[in-house]
Amino acid sequence: MTAIDVAYRYHGTLTPEQMRALSNAFAVYGVRRIAVDEAASIITLEYDATRLNNESVAAVLRGCGIAVGDQVGGGVATA
Repeated sequence: MTAIDVAYRYHGTLTPEQMRALSNAFAVYGVRRIAVDEAASIITLEYDATRLNNESVAAVLRGCGIAVGDQVGGGVATA
């Protein structure tokens, strides 16, 4: 398994419904960790690169109803 961190800027303020949807994103096989920095409007996901890629992670966020913007950090392997 190769763990990768990727961060995306999002637009607007996250609603309670979007936050609930994010918690359900752990049901996607390969999503390992989700961190939200509301002050910077950045969501960071750690995922298993043998199961997902940056594009599929962005699709997971869009599926949560989050308007994903630019990738801020990406493809950084974690220990």
